[in-house]
Amino acid sequence: MNLKNLILIAFAFVMTTSVFAQGNILNAKTPDEMFEITEEQKANDNDTPLPYGYVEKRDVLWSKNTWEVIDLDERVNFPLYYPIDTLNIGSDRRSLYQVLMKNIKNGKIDAIYDDSYFTNKITLDDISAALKVVDTTDDGKREQNEGLPISDYNIETRRITAQDINAYHIRGYWYVDKRQGELKYRLLGIAPVSGDVNFLDDPTQEDIELFWVWFPGAREILHKAKAFNRKNTSMPISFDHLLNSRRFSGVIYREDNVQGDRQVKDYINNNAMMQLLESTRIKETIRNLEQDLWNY
Repeated sequence: MNLKNLILIAFAFVMTTSVFAQGNILNAKTPDEMFEITEEQKANDNDTPLPYGYVEKRDVLWSKNTWEVIDLDERVNFPLYYPIDTLNIGSDRRSLYQVLMKNIKNGKIDAIYDDSYFTNKITLDDISAALKVVDTTDDGKREQNEGLPISDYNIETRRITAQDINAYHIRGYWYVDKRQGELKYRLLGIAPVSGDVNFLDDPTQEDIELFWVWFPGAREILHKAKAFNRKNTSMPISFDHLLNSRRFSGVIYREDNVQGDRQVKDYINNNAMMQLLESTRIKETIRNLEQDLWNY
């Protein structure tokens, strides 16, 4: 079997397994059956994330850690942001933040940390203060000063929702596999970024990282959750595939360096254009490395 036929068979297999997700739309007799998948379909589907290959430490010829920001205002990154309103949309479509929070709450994702070095593991209780704030209105404070019980409608609760997520920070590991002579990328962690829950209405406040998720440990969950495919709605793409294949626009804001992994903005101050050019320079340095491997 030649390479062309092998590629065609693999593509046909992917097409077949992907259609199972929404195949029952055409067979459903009631709305409840629209996204129902039978046990036979699950068995035939065998839909699991593509496992990472094992890499020996001695096979890593060169490596570099990079931190990137995925700005959700960019159109190419919209599949990570939408939908933000789930009242009038099917249960099969959720934003990345909603998927993460749902599975953190039910315990399926427990590898969450307070920074991108993954040294201090935290729980949902540890981050609850960054996700929700309870405040009293002016009328409630007046009732309190007068010694009256505070009415329920004078107590405001504000939560971070998918609408408040402005970006994602990711940490990745670029390395050269000397056995294959190839530059590869491995995503290590991802963090939702939003404004401070206490000052969400203040545009001057700096965004903060809510928490970091160890990405390899969340791949099973992210593979089951599907992002919207604007080119073909019958074939949604999983968040795991979307992120691993780097189908997003990211800007490097930090690389590992001798100055304690300082950020680009730490040595290029108050100049967004020069910061962007520096990020592009770092990216081009990494990309050109693979080309330089094959110079004769």
